[in-house]
Amino acid sequence: MNFEIKYKDAMGRVGILKTPHGNIKTPALMPVIHPGKQTLDVKKFGAEIVITNAYIMYKNEDLRAKVLEEGVHKFIDFPGPIVTDSGSFQLSVYGDIDVTNREIIEFQEAIGTDIGTSLDIPTPPYVKRERAERELEITLERAKEALDVRDKLLLNSVVQGSTFPDLRSRCADEIGSMGFDVYPIGAVVPLMESYKYSDLLDVVMASVTHLPESQPRHLMGAGHPMVFAFAVAMGCDLFDSAAYILYAKGDRFMMPTGTYKLENLVEMPCSCPVCNSYTPEDLRGMEKDKRMKLIAQHNLHISLAEIRTIRQAIVDGNLMELVEQRCRSHPYLLDGLRNFKKYTSNFEEYDPASKNSAFFYSGPESLARSEIYRHLKKMERLPPKENLLLLPRSRKPYSKSIRNDLGDFYKVQKDGSTENIWDNLQVAVVDVPFAVIPLEIDEVYPLAQNESPLVNDLDSLKFVKNQVKKYIEGFNNVIINEKVLKTFDLDFKTEYYDLDPLKININDKDKVKYIADYQFGSGSGNALFKGDIKIIKSKKTGKIRHVYDGETLIATLRASDGVFVLDREGARRLHSHLEYPKNRVAVNADAEPFAKEGKSIFAKFVIDCDINIKSNEEVLIVNQNDDLIAFGKAILCGREIMNFNTGQAVKTRKGGL
Repeated sequence: MNFEIKYKDAMGRVGILKTPHGNIKTPALMPVIHPGKQTLDVKKFGAEIVITNAYIMYKNEDLRAKVLEEGVHKFIDFPGPIVTDSGSFQLSVYGDIDVTNREIIEFQEAIGTDIGTSLDIPTPPYVKRERAERELEITLERAKEALDVRDKLLLNSVVQGSTFPDLRSRCADEIGSMGFDVYPIGAVVPLMESYKYSDLLDVVMASVTHLPESQPRHLMGAGHPMVFAFAVAMGCDLFDSAAYILYAKGDRFMMPTGTYKLENLVEMPCSCPVCNSYTPEDLRGMEKDKRMKLIAQHNLHISLAEIRTIRQAIVDGNLMELVEQRCRSHPYLLDGLRNFKKYTSNFEEYDPASKNSAFFYSGPESLARSEIYRHLKKMERLPPKENLLLLPRSRKPYSKSIRNDLGDFYKVQKDGSTENIWDNLQVAVVDVPFAVIPLEIDEVYPLAQNESPLVNDLDSLKFVKNQVKKYIEGFNNVIINEKVLKTFDLDFKTEYYDLDPLKININDKDKVKYIADYQFGSGSGNALFKGDIKIIKSKKTGKIRHVYDGETLIATLRASDGVFVLDREGARRLHSHLEYPKNRVAVNADAEPFAKEGKSIFAKFVIDCDINIKSNEEVLIVNQNDDLIAFGKAILCGREIMNFNTGQAVKTRKGGL
C-alpha cells in the first residue's frame, strides 16, 4: 500500500490511498458494516472503503466458518478495500475479550482483510496516569507482535495514551518508527460523546505531530459529519461511522451543522433522495424498521457529501473557512476551534504558501490562522528603514488607491526628529487581519487576496493594536493617520503633523526587491535584481510582470498571487545568495539526469531538503554536491518531502542549469 498527497490546506490532505482492492480518495469515510446484520448496501451510496469487526466474526462459529470459506469481501458483499477492527471496541465496553493478539491478526489475514488491526488497549480519557502508562506498554508490545505475526496483511497500529499528550506523543513516536500502514487515533469516542472538543484537539495534535507524514491517520469513532472538517484540518484522513445506523435507530437526522429529531421536524432537512421523496409525516407513520433504513440512507448521504465538500475545500484552499463555519454550529466545537491558536506554528508548517482562494476573515478565531502568523514572521525579512508612515485601509491593492484626503496626521513622540521623513521612508497600511502591510508587498498573497468586515470585532482591533506597537519600535520617526489612531485605539503620545499634500511613490525597483526578500529571505532582492534592471509591466493592468538584467530574464511576477517565478538566471543568483540547505531540494544521482531534463522530482529520490519549505513555494533543485541542476515548485512541505517515498515532491519548471 502507498499513499500520495494531491492537494493540501492547513494540515488537511487530499490523497490517493492504494490498497490491494483498489484506490480510494482521502479524506474518506468508512461506513461500519456489522458482519451479522448488514442494513444497507453502502457501495450504492458511494462508499469506497468500509470497516467491519473481525472479533464478531471470529467469536461466532457460523460466521467464522463462512467468512473463512468465502473471504471477507464476498461475505459482506463489498468489492473495495475492507478494514477490520480487532475487538478493541468490545474490550473497551466489556473489559475483556476471549482472543489473543496473535489469534486475531492471523484470523484477519486468513479472511483476506486489506487492512487489519492489532489488539490495542483503548485507555479511556481522564484515567490515572499509572493506568495509562501500564496499558500503553501492552499496546506497544502487541504492535510489535503484530508485525512479527502478519505475512502480507496491511496493518493499523493505534495511538493510545488517554488524555496525556506526552503519552500520546510517545506512542506515536514508537509505533511511527515501526513501519505500520495506517495510524488510527483511538479511545476518543468518550471525548466526542461528552463534547470535549478542545481536549480532542490536544489528543489528536499530540498524536499527529509525532506520526509519519507519509501514512494516513484514522480518527476512530468520529462518525458525525459535524466534526469531519475539524478533524481533517488537524491531519486526519480516515473516519469510521456506525453513527449513520445508530442515529437512525433513534429517529435522528445527521447534518453537518448538528442533529435533528424526527419528532420535531416540520420540513425535511436536506435535498437527498430520502428528503425529496418523503415528508416527516410519512416517516412518522411508517414501521420502525423501514423508517430506520430510510433515515440511515439520509445519514449516509449527508456524511459522504460532507467528505466531498471537505475535499473540494482543500483543493480550493478554504478548508479553515469551512472549519470555522462548522465549529460555529455548536458552542463546544467553538471551544475546540479557539484552542487551535495553541498550534498555529504546527499548522503553518504544513499550510501551502499560496492558495486558489482569498483569505476570508470570519471572526476572532481567524486570527489564529497560519497565513497571519506567517506574514508577521516574514515581515522580519524586510530591510529596515528610519521613518514610518501608517495609513488606513482602502480598496485593495492599497498602493493603487491611496487618497490625498485622508485627514490629519500625527507624529508619535519619540526621540528622533521629523526632518526629511520622505527620505528612507516606509509606507504601510494598517488593516485587519494582517495588521501592518508595507505598500511594496501589498499585492503578494494573501495580503491583497483577503476580505474582512468594515466594522471589526474587539479581538481583531486589539490584535492589530498590539502588532502596530511592536512594529513601530524599529523606526526613528513614526507618522500615523488620525483614522488609524482612532480605529485601533492607539494610545501613543502624539502631536499634530502637517502632511499635506500626501505624495507616495513606490519605486518599482524597491518593490521587486521587497517582494523577493519577503518571499525568499533577507537580502534576496539585492542578490536577484542587480545590474541593468529593467521592469516590464502589463499593458492591460499596469502590474509588474517581468524583471530583466539587460536582455536576460531574471524572474516573472505571477499575477495570481504576486510572487516571483524564477527563470534560469534568477535561480542561479538565488542559489549563490542562499546558504545550503535554504530553499533547496537535494536529489540523488539517479534523479539528477531527469531533473536536468526538466522532469518532476519524486519524493523517493530526495536525499535532503530545507525542512522549512512550504508547498507551492519556488525551490532550487540541487545534487548531493549542492550543484544547481534545476528549479521548480514544491508540491509538499519540507517534512513531507523527507518522509514520503511515493508521489511528486517538486514540479520542475526548468532544468539544464
